[in-house]
This record gives sequence, structure tokens and C-alpha cells, in this order.
Amino acid sequence: MNTEILKGIRILDFSRILAGPYATRILADFGAEVIKVQTRKTANGAESNTSGYFSTWNRNKRSISLDMGRPGAKELALRLVAICDVVVENFSPRVMSNWGLTFDKFKQEKPDIVMLSMSGMGQTGPWKDFVAYGPTLQALGGLTYLTGLEEGCPVGPGYAYADSVAGIYGAFAVLVALDYRERTGLGQYIDFSEYEAVCTLVGPALLNMAANGAETSPPDGNQSDDEKAAPHGCYKCLGKDKWCVIDVFTETEWQALTDVLGNPAWSKAERFSTLSKRREHAKELDERLGLWTSKQPVEEVVELLQKAGVPAGIVQNAQDLANDPQLLKRDYFVHLQHPILGDTISDRSPIRFNQSSSSNWKSSPLLGEDNRYVYMDLLGLTDQEFTSYIENGIIA
Repeated sequence: MNTEILKGIRILDFSRILAGPYATRILADFGAEVIKVQTRKTANGAESNTSGYFSTWNRNKRSISLDMGRPGAKELALRLVAICDVVVENFSPRVMSNWGLTFDKFKQEKPDIVMLSMSGMGQTGPWKDFVAYGPTLQALGGLTYLTGLEEGCPVGPGYAYADSVAGIYGAFAVLVALDYRERTGLGQYIDFSEYEAVCTLVGPALLNMAANGAETSPPDGNQSDDEKAAPHGCYKCLGKDKWCVIDVFTETEWQALTDVLGNPAWSKAERFSTLSKRREHAKELDERLGLWTSKQPVEEVVELLQKAGVPAGIVQNAQDLANDPQLLKRDYFVHLQHPILGDTISDRSPIRFNQSSSSNWKSSPLLGEDNRYVYMDLLGLTDQEFTSYIENGIIA
């Protein structure tokens, strides 16, 4: 088995930005032929083919240009659907229907087609036409509040985490639908709500409200809500933006930590004598521990604690990750040559199969670079037809 386990699956990809492109990138990494539909009108900003952002989420894909605002584009799109196995889009519900590109239409062209519609709120309900981005959905779904350090400070994730989660869910949904098709011969329409995907991440809080009648669950910050621990947090170390995480779950680990600290007098205080008491006085404990870590290089803190049997780790930034010996040993980073960006570095999939290889991977495509291959070799357009579509601004 190799990385091309999805070879022979062709995907028509209308999606943009992150959630949808990440879903199709996962599928492309494992051999699916992903044809990304673009147009010069929208290939800018995050969707510019020469941006680092676009390069990250669109490796191993092909690009065609198709202006859906032009008369005749719909018919060409339906012809493309007929030669594909999957259609993916992440617009608000009205967009594809306004173009006349619905699942019912697609089934007329390809009866066993699989269609994934990834929208912010889903295809039904009073909010269905709302346009949403990851950070918006994180806030609406409670994730921003629950991951804050304290009430009144809903900082939340510093990244569109919801989009990454949605991408993984979306790819999984497509695989399930393809398995269903293989067993039954039937296609499938997938109505995917990114908002609801976020809600699956806050299950314990919802259960607390439903089962215990709690009005809300307070944010946990860096505290552990699964296993009891104290100290349990992220601590500033010596240097600019250097941090470490330390978790102490048992009395043995607590004693090992105080030994590393030199057994200061405060660590022998009654209020820190048991785990429950340390949790009760966690704020003061974090402050005292932080005074020590702030004067030590992060590497030394982690090495000392790990040798003593105390769970600890470095909060790594991008530079740290790029030089991480574990990732380097496992060839996690892949160099791909881009015609304009040059040598680009991409993250390898963490999922490995026997004889896994990224040797056949390619960088993200330039706008419309696969027009001739898709429209002429796959779709069978003649030179005259292809030229006519270009002259009429449909392939543009």
C-alpha cells in the first residue's frame, strides 16, 4: 500500500480559503486528482496562487479557470461534474444554487456523484445564509470562551482552529460517502455545518449543562478539567517569548519538582501540602513557580524537570518546530519546487502507510495551469471549442 490509495478518484473543488481546501488537500495527498476551480476575479489575497497561504493549502492539486458569472459556464461545469467522483464547495447555500449547480443537477450528469457542501451554518435553518469564518464560529460555538484564561477574558485560540477541524471532518465525510458508494453504487449529498463541528468540541460543557443543570461552564484556561493537577500551566522562561508547560499530578512529582527548585520554604507551606490544597491555591502556586522559570533558560527547565520525572515541555514556535529533531528524523518536512515561490517547505501528512512516500508530490498550481489538460484531454474539447471559451471569458 502506498500514498496513492485514492488514485482514480477525481474531485472538482470549488472551495476557497482554508476549511474546504484543507479537506481536499488531505484527499490529494493520498492520490485523489483534485481539480481546483478558480477565476482571475477571485484569485487574489489568500486565494492568490503565488501567496504562501495558498501554497500551504493547495499542494498536489490542479487548477483550472472557470468564470461562473459568464453565460455558458454552467454547462461547462456540469460537463466537468460528469467526469468526476466528488464535488466540494464551501460557499453559503445560495451561491451554488444561484449558479444552477445543485446536487439534483449533478445527479443527472453523474448518478453516483458525491457532493460535499461545507457552509458555516448548514443548508437549513434561520442562519443558513450567514457567512462565517473560523474565529467567528469558534466564538459562537463556545470554544473561544471555554479556552480563555478566565471569565471576562475570552481570548481563545489565536488561529482559525475551527477551519482545520472542519477540513478534517470534511475529508472524513467524503471518504465515508465513497465507501458507501462502493458498497451500494449510490452517491451522497453531505450537508456539513462548520458551526456544528465546533459544537462537537465543547461536549463536556454541554453535558455539564444538560446533566447537572449548570448555567454555564467557566473557562478552564491552562487548568486541567480531566485529571487533577497542580501546578498545571504555561510558564514564562528566560528570553523573549520563551515558555514551558509543567504538569504535576502526583505527590511524587510534586516532591521531585520542589527538589529541582531547591526545596524553597514556601513549598513546605500547609496550603501546598496536598493536591487539593495546591489546586485551591493554584494562582499563588503559579506565580511562585513562574518567578523561578522566568530566570531560567527554557531548555534547562525542561531538561531538569524531565530528568526528575516531572512532566514538562517547551512551547515551541515555528523556528523550533523547523529544527525539532523528532520531526526531522521522521522527514516531516517536504521540499516542493514552485515555479515562482521557488523552494517551498510543506508539512507532511502525519498519517503514514506502508511504503509511504511524498516523492510524487507537487507544489500548489498556478492559476489555470491545467486548463488544456482538463478541458481538452479529460473533457474532450476541440481546439476551436477551447479557444471559443477563452474568447468569451468563460475560461478566464
